[in-house]
Amino acid sequence: MSKRQNIFKRIVSFYIEGFLSMDVGKKLWLIILIKLFVLFVIFKLFFFQNDLKINNQSKDERSNHVLEQLTNK
Repeated sequence: MSKRQNIFKRIVSFYIEGFLSMDVGKKLWLIILIKLFVLFVIFKLFFFQNDLKINNQSKDERSNHVLEQLTNK
């Protein structure tokens, strides 16, 4: 068990030391995190709104709405 824990510690310290010594990499990670934020948060708020929960519909009304949307297109 201690050998496995030692391997995990070495792997974690390898990545931490590598990340701390990066110069350009930190800027690239920041760009990646900003892009992920935009993709998952901003797009979700403005483009992928949940239309089924807006009018407090029952489950039957929601299922009928989904069925109509799938069969009409």
